[in-house]
Amino acid sequence: MKILIRFIIVFFTPLLLSGCYKIKGHYGGPKSFEPQTRALQPADVALPGGYTIEPVTSGLNYPTGITFDEQGTPYVTEAGYAYGEVWLPPKLLRLNPDGTTTQVAAGDKNGPWTGAAYHDGFFYVSEGGELEGGRILKISKAGQITRLVENLPSMGDHHTDAPVVGQDGYLYFGQGTATNSAIVGTDNYHYGWLKRNPTFHDIPCQDIVLTGQNFTTYNPLTEDDKDEVTTGAYLPFGTPSTPNQTIKGAIPCSGAIFRVSLQGGPLELVAWGLRNPYGLAFSQNGQLYVTDNGYDTRGSRPGYGAGDVLWAVQPGKWYGWPDFANGQPMASDDYKTPHDDPKFLLAKHPGTPPKPAAILGVHSSSNGLDFSRNAGFGHVGEAFIAQFGDMTPEVGHTYGPVGFKVVRVNPGNGVVEDFATNKTKINGPASILQNGGLERPIAVKFNPAGNALYVVDFGIMPMTEQGPAPKQKTGVVWRITKTGAR
Repeated sequence: MKILIRFIIVFFTPLLLSGCYKIKGHYGGPKSFEPQTRALQPADVALPGGYTIEPVTSGLNYPTGITFDEQGTPYVTEAGYAYGEVWLPPKLLRLNPDGTTTQVAAGDKNGPWTGAAYHDGFFYVSEGGELEGGRILKISKAGQITRLVENLPSMGDHHTDAPVVGQDGYLYFGQGTATNSAIVGTDNYHYGWLKRNPTFHDIPCQDIVLTGQNFTTYNPLTEDDKDEVTTGAYLPFGTPSTPNQTIKGAIPCSGAIFRVSLQGGPLELVAWGLRNPYGLAFSQNGQLYVTDNGYDTRGSRPGYGAGDVLWAVQPGKWYGWPDFANGQPMASDDYKTPHDDPKFLLAKHPGTPPKPAAILGVHSSSNGLDFSRNAGFGHVGEAFIAQFGDMTPEVGHTYGPVGFKVVRVNPGNGVVEDFATNKTKINGPASILQNGGLERPIAVKFNPAGNALYVVDFGIMPMTEQGPAPKQKTGVVWRITKTGAR
């Protein structure tokens, strides 16, 4: 009862104080993960003139990524884990021409599998590692699995993220942070992992010095209603920090991009100071880009109004987490919440964050991306990004649904435009709009010829009074083509 009451206070007080504004809250309904009927109507998806969309396969369980072999055959990852504490076997599936799937490999209870890359006869799969830590798996076409990387700090809010192979013979991947903004708090208990791993916390990539700012909350790990604890940055729940305290850096660390040789070997840090570097892709000129999910309005140190970001990755650079958002200081009016001012946690910053290539919607959950390289498809050199959609009120409130579509971005000027979205007067997932369009796009990938864009749609995931309730067997892979494209 104590947890439920405090949950209501945390998430509904902003609604009560909102005055004349209508703030979007729960979708409502009971929490159930059972399969749900999903109509697929390509005509309900709006696209630019000359483009068409069609479902390639459906009935998937929480699909997250797609890759292609030398013959152009698509392969999809099923997560095996989803927010809401859903556990299924993660899988790598081959998509057959008739829309059926064939299992290539399956994993253990250590999902989510967040994506895959293919190179020279092997699949490289990112295993999120919610229970045992993140891994990079190397999987043969016969389904034999070996661990290329393991023991990544991935048992918190964010996971080991989708990989990409560079021309240098290295595999690049992202590692998300344990928390929203470096403080373990009661929100992490609601996410499920604090109870499982009460000593887990974020790890910096190099030594940092703290300001000593601490945060006091009730203690959900005990039954005592009056029990409170104080927690500092980069420390376990209930462990306070002191001014000028040094936190030792380590590799692997939280909120970073790494690379590793395709043959295995030591893990190399590429960049850090990222919150959740989910999607990675190389442009035609070899520049690495990453999508980074912005701060949520939750927990002991909430951030407000921080959009998701597309970064051009500069090796060795620090990108600002946990003290900057979109390249700007969190300790400013731009990100101030009605009740809290997110002051700096670090006494000295490792550098100056760069300017983003583009800023995307607040709470849009901008995830997988790829670049167009075929003039027949169009928009060569632009990034196509899958927006999973908001998870309000778990992440904060919005004035209307955000995301639930595919956008294209000009990385040269940062202009963002809708590319595939549902045909309705208001935005949102198909299940809420009661049409047969997109639910939660999580990844996009062009086929080897570059004449078709495949969209991985995670499926129906309403937000209920008890949290996320992702429905099984509602995932879809869509294919977008342009008339005459070759």
